[in-house]
Amino acid sequence: MKFVDEYRDAQLAQRMAKAIAEITTQPWTIMEICGGQTHSIIKYGIDQLLPEEVTLIHGPGCPVCVTPVTLIDRAIAIASHPQVILCSFGDMLRVPGTDKDLLSIKAKGADIRIVYSPLDCLKIAQANPESEVVFFGVGFETTAPATALAVYQAKQQQIRNFSLLASHVRVPPAMEAILSSPQCRVQGFLAAGHVCTVMGYTEYEPLVDKYQIPIVVTGFEPVDILQGLYHCIEQLENKTEAVTLDNQYSRSVRREGNLGAQNLMHQVFEVVSRTWRGIGEIPDSGLGLRADYVHWDAEKRFADWIDPNPPVLTTECISGEIMQGVKKPHDCPAFGTRCTPEHPLGAPMVSSEGACAAYYRYRGIESINGRLARGVRVRH
Repeated sequence: MKFVDEYRDAQLAQRMAKAIAEITTQPWTIMEICGGQTHSIIKYGIDQLLPEEVTLIHGPGCPVCVTPVTLIDRAIAIASHPQVILCSFGDMLRVPGTDKDLLSIKAKGADIRIVYSPLDCLKIAQANPESEVVFFGVGFETTAPATALAVYQAKQQQIRNFSLLASHVRVPPAMEAILSSPQCRVQGFLAAGHVCTVMGYTEYEPLVDKYQIPIVVTGFEPVDILQGLYHCIEQLENKTEAVTLDNQYSRSVRREGNLGAQNLMHQVFEVVSRTWRGIGEIPDSGLGLRADYVHWDAEKRFADWIDPNPPVLTTECISGEIMQGVKKPHDCPAFGTRCTPEHPLGAPMVSSEGACAAYYRYRGIESINGRLARGVRVRH
């Protein structure tokens, strides 16, 4: 298949890995932002092809993973009412809240439905006029245009029994939060190609200038990622030239992005601060509905159903450290034992883009054995 098979060419990948080894003269730590990139790296063993001087760490690139517990609890509170049909993507149903998840209340009779597009919710709302249909919308800028379109059409068509519980987040502020942290180990970034397909990459250029760190917009297949790494390391090794933003994913990404999608997002959403699970509040990192769309804002419409003082969650999950690149999944003592996809302690083990899910799926035994080799005792 064009643009897929050619970017999974094993011989080309080996040549790219060899080229990286040839230009690498010192240790470098590079973070990929997207959870899809993380899964490709672990699935295809890209990190194992690289010279030992190159360390890959995984960023907060899974929107399900970064959705805070408070929003999960709000979704559960809203969905618990008998007149509500709550819709979301499949991964969200098993993400732990404070003491339960959406799947557990669905098992007790709540009407919770998996959808593949926010627009599906409008059809459900029209077919069920006696019910309140709430879409629990999560995602980076990649999925925000579809959510914006659903809300826009709901207003245009006056579908008043539809509303949005918004948990959309923006990538550049999260990258700046990582770079400004005292714990930061990142020396270069692979930026998420699908986010930049929508938004372009002008928002990343100030980060390059401010922190003097190379950022390479990168795709998701093995050759994409290896090419992105090559361009990043080449800049790091070349101390005589200023670092720049490179676009490896030029077959999809343009500097200005998709202006039509951006205009729709701007019409429906405004930039707000957002809390990220395990990380905390990041200024200007979220998208919330504008005042013109307040009727379709589930948090405001159903505020009486939501606990204004939610309990503080305590857990041994180290998702925050994993998503900031401070630790890897196999550094968690619970990985693969007390925390599995069937019984997750945190969102990174649930989501199809979560780093813990990737390690468990593709390197479960290897990761557990590696932890045992470092002297961590596993309790069954």
